[in-house]
Amino acid sequence: MFLHITTVKGVSPNKIIHFQKWILIGGVLLLVIKFGAYWITNSNAVLSDALESIVNVSAAAFALFSLAYSARPKDLNHPYGHGKIEFLSSGIEGFLVVIAGLSISIKGGYNIFFPQEISNIDLGVYITGFAGLANYLMGMAMIRRGKKENSLLLEAGGKHLQTDAYSTIALIVGLMAIYLFNWLWLDSVIALLFGLYIIYEGYRIVRKSLAGIMDEADFDLLEEVVELLEAKRKPSWIDVHNLRVIKYGTKLHVDTHMTIPWYIDVRAAHDVMTEIEDVIREHFGERIELFVHMDPCTASSCSLCSVANCEKREKKFVRKIEWDLDLLLKNQKHRLKEEEEY
Repeated sequence: MFLHITTVKGVSPNKIIHFQKWILIGGVLLLVIKFGAYWITNSNAVLSDALESIVNVSAAAFALFSLAYSARPKDLNHPYGHGKIEFLSSGIEGFLVVIAGLSISIKGGYNIFFPQEISNIDLGVYITGFAGLANYLMGMAMIRRGKKENSLLLEAGGKHLQTDAYSTIALIVGLMAIYLFNWLWLDSVIALLFGLYIIYEGYRIVRKSLAGIMDEADFDLLEEVVELLEAKRKPSWIDVHNLRVIKYGTKLHVDTHMTIPWYIDVRAAHDVMTEIEDVIREHFGERIELFVHMDPCTASSCSLCSVANCEKREKKFVRKIEWDLDLLLKNQKHRLKEEEEY
């Protein structure tokens, strides 16, 4: 028997989209500021920061499109909704990050051997510092809104902006060293190192997006679900097995099998399923689709079943099995070893 429970809790697509529009506008303004700093200083290090802002703006534009698309309701062609577009958008963002990193690394490496004059480094430090602070604050706002609205795309974008801000700190330190000691070669070295770092970050973004598209198991999320169910488990939840969790944008799909007493009626079984749905919803606080296949208990279940005063019991209760990730992922009912059952 299957039970499908859907619940919606406070996800506001229009608010997310409106928020992302402001992020895009802010990114464009910072892009203009950073290229202004490069025009003033002619610094490769500053240019590397400006080129990464092109990536930020492109990512924000893709994010705006994907958020609008993923907000569409389910239809016959997309029974699970349109949330997967967020992973595609993240993958494109990661690819652009890699391209930017390669461009920065090539230019930085070239100018190590063929250096160029730079100027107005002190002014470049002030402008870059302002842009870095703005990036950090925008990233913080995106992460908070992403967690509130359960949007992987907003959280990923926010973390990327904050990473950009952290790298800006290193950039400022390098620019100050160039200004104080006139180490012009350091400008190209910084650009080269930044380029390699940006390539690595792009790879991580692409890797994560591919994992989402391929429905790769998120073991951290699964572990969190298992710990939650173990902490909140009830006697009627004889066991939970074949557990799977998939994310579709703002939606969390939980698919599992649950062993329950064979003799209860459909209404009581529905109440059991509602209990587990309420536990998951209270913890994760997001839109949930819960698919539960209900399995009847068997004689081998009695030794680990703690249902009190069970008139149908065929074996005495021995002990509860502590639930862990390996146990709940297996597609089989729980049971004790034969020597424990007797």
